Amino acid sequence: EVPCHHIREYKYAYGAVEPQTGENFFLVMPYCNTNNMNVFLEELSKEYKEDIILLVCDGAIWHKSKTLKIPQNIKITHIPPYTPEMNPIEQIWKQIRQMGFKNEVFRTLNEVVDRLCDTINLLTKDMVKSITRREWIKSIA
Repeated sequence: EVPCHHIREYKYAYGAVEPQTGENFFLVMPYCNTNNMNVFLEELSKEYKEDIILLVCDGAIWHKSKTLKIPQNIKITHIPPYTPEMNPIEQIWKQIRQMGFKNEVFRTLNEVVDRLCDTINLLTKDMVKSITRREWIKSIA
């Protein structure tokens, strides 16, 4: 027997996709919390300052926080509880796992983040559209 000490480190990908055009926006952040969600919303708003963004979110506490600062051009709607399949970004997370993370051991967290960023950059607009366009989304567009 060899004693070992497990150390868990995390980074979090925040993302938004546009199912009609395949546009996408991602940030890798140190935490899942309201402060980082505020940074993500601010950067998303700046990137698409001429657009009105309807952001579909789940029930995570940082998506509903009273201290969430929602920019003028972003409107947030929440999916019903226990329905992650309705959120287009959930399909993208699944695709990223399939494309970039197959039974592999990484030596450092930085290697994981590098792979994550490389994999995100492999997502094409056509790929995002094919993964995220759903009839209910098309009907409201």
